[in-house]
Amino acid sequence: MTADTGAGTLESLFNPATVAVVGASATPGKAGHAMMAALSGFGGTVFAVNPGRPVLAGSPAFASVREIGRPVDLAVLVVPASAVPAALEDCGQAGVAAAVVCAGGFAESARVEGAALQDSTLTVVRRHGIRLLGPNTSGFMNPIARLCANFVPTAASLEPGRISVVAQSGGVNLATCFLCQAEGLGIRIGVGLGNAADVSFTDVLDWLAEDAMTGAVGLHIEGVADGEALAASVSRLTERVPVVALKVGKADVADFARSHTGAMLGSHRVAVTALRTAGAVVVDELSEMVDALHALSLRRAPANRSPGVAVVTAQAGPGLLIADGLRSTGVSVPPLNAGTVERISGLLPPLTWIANPVDTGRPSDTFGPVLDAVLDDPAIDVVALYALDEPEALDPAAVLRERVGRVPLVVGTGGPPDAVVAVRSALGRLGVPTFPAPDRVVTAVGAIVADSVGRARPRASTASTASTGRPPGAALVGDLDEDQAKALFDSVGIPTMPRRACSTRDEAHRALAELGGPVVVKVLDAGILHKTEVGGVRVGVATDHEMDEALDAIDRIPSGGATRYLVEAQAEEGVELIVGGVRDPIWGPVVLVGTGGVGVELAEAGVLALAPLAGPDALDLVASLPPALLAGFRGAEPVDRAALAAVVTALGDLLAEHPAIQEIDCNPLRLTRRGPVALDALVVVGP
Repeated sequence: MTADTGAGTLESLFNPATVAVVGASATPGKAGHAMMAALSGFGGTVFAVNPGRPVLAGSPAFASVREIGRPVDLAVLVVPASAVPAALEDCGQAGVAAAVVCAGGFAESARVEGAALQDSTLTVVRRHGIRLLGPNTSGFMNPIARLCANFVPTAASLEPGRISVVAQSGGVNLATCFLCQAEGLGIRIGVGLGNAADVSFTDVLDWLAEDAMTGAVGLHIEGVADGEALAASVSRLTERVPVVALKVGKADVADFARSHTGAMLGSHRVAVTALRTAGAVVVDELSEMVDALHALSLRRAPANRSPGVAVVTAQAGPGLLIADGLRSTGVSVPPLNAGTVERISGLLPPLTWIANPVDTGRPSDTFGPVLDAVLDDPAIDVVALYALDEPEALDPAAVLRERVGRVPLVVGTGGPPDAVVAVRSALGRLGVPTFPAPDRVVTAVGAIVADSVGRARPRASTASTASTGRPPGAALVGDLDEDQAKALFDSVGIPTMPRRACSTRDEAHRALAELGGPVVVKVLDAGILHKTEVGGVRVGVATDHEMDEALDAIDRIPSGGATRYLVEAQAEEGVELIVGGVRDPIWGPVVLVGTGGVGVELAEAGVLALAPLAGPDALDLVASLPPALLAGFRGAEPVDRAALAAVVTALGDLLAEHPAIQEIDCNPLRLTRRGPVALDALVVVGP
């Protein structure tokens, strides 16, 4: 048999005709027995391999895979870790195309011998062209093929459907699939990657991008080695189907995660930014993932940078909870236009609220016409509905049957459990996701909106190689001093103040005469990163006497070489920001914008974006700064958003153009009446 060798070409793994269980057992409680039980419903052929047992459960057992004498697509290994390389060698010689290794004790163990064992395993599979899932995984499930290659036999009970789950953890894979089953959602495929020594997120996501039976993908991530490749795969996949991602690592659990799959968590904020930029919907809990998958597997909204949501409710209180939940998460719930309001006011009694949310009062035969008016409003892209179960007053399926398809609808309802189940079932057949609580409606609507916004961004798969329209930057060698860093800023249009680099005191005095006072005098030394902490910055220098005092203070700073000075015209007052960037070792170049100076009162953390940025993304980043700052904090002028976005874009371009730049910092960037100006510049250059 010819092994699959292309990345993402995983047919022999996920759709085998023949499976060999290496380590099969007739003893209950053993993994080999559980795996045989899990595979008992498989429509293909299953071979038991156990050199010590000639017969298992009445069927012949083979001493090795080679002895089977027939082609084997997939081998599932439930043997101790130490036996894995030899078992895989046997599989390779038999022409097996794919394998699952369930045992732990490899790289995740943080032991030298565990890492060496994983290396030996990889050597074997690469020599034979075997695609390997694991090690350290419970396996995978493909209910459509009635295939459960998972040592938890109850996973064989999963119903087939359109939801695919790709989880770093085999346990999370199972937990997510069972939660989906409880919500009536069928599974296309559920994969636990484990250590992902060979088959990775990228491989599986690229396979799913070509899989017509997948309607939505749930993604559980602990840590990855190549975040940029993962983001590119997510971006390709979201062009066809929605992706909902749960990224572990907000709290201090890095050591536990590393012991679990050997993965480094990396920066959680950068990972979330990268996944959202790639078009994924990012959630915080498994339950949220399931609700998001439920909604998105039934309906997506068209790509839109700012979709509007309407809330139509038959009971004011739940509608208020939904509207408040949406707005608190940044979802737009815009006022309905005047024509819509007038149209609705003719349908509802006085004193009902009809601006958005629309409170219909107790449901009646006007519910449908009110909904029609809302659906016709040009500002509305998604509608959230809520109505308690009142069968004599409202039949939700009858009302929605002719209205499905105009925009995505999400319904919330409550009532006796049997009635709620019946409503959810009836609306589900219409393609309308329905939830028994207002907060779950918020999660579902938020997911539809986030998916719409994510697809309106430039594709992450092209952003990392986007051209800035300029020739490649010259190679940088060694860390830059402030004058050199600002010259680099000047070259990409980041405004700086007029300045002079001075090697002597006489040159500093001439610079004062040329620039005119007041000036700022700084020590100029690439080795001093925080000049203010060593007394290396003097402001408001306007006379020769003040210049001498400033130079005397700088000369007292211990330095490994001749002291140099930077004399710079002093900028006018303004609000100060921190604008910076780093080359994340996992996710690539990323920029940050945050408040500085007195503005630090407004926010604790900055906002992030991957570099390079497209123009609209830079404007969105600026718009996410505190509104009080953007409007003009403490009497300052309103922020020139376009000018600030241009600075952020240019700084991101520097990171993209110069792979040697590991860190770049403009702290502070002062927002003056004449526009932003970089008061300081730091560029750290690596190999």
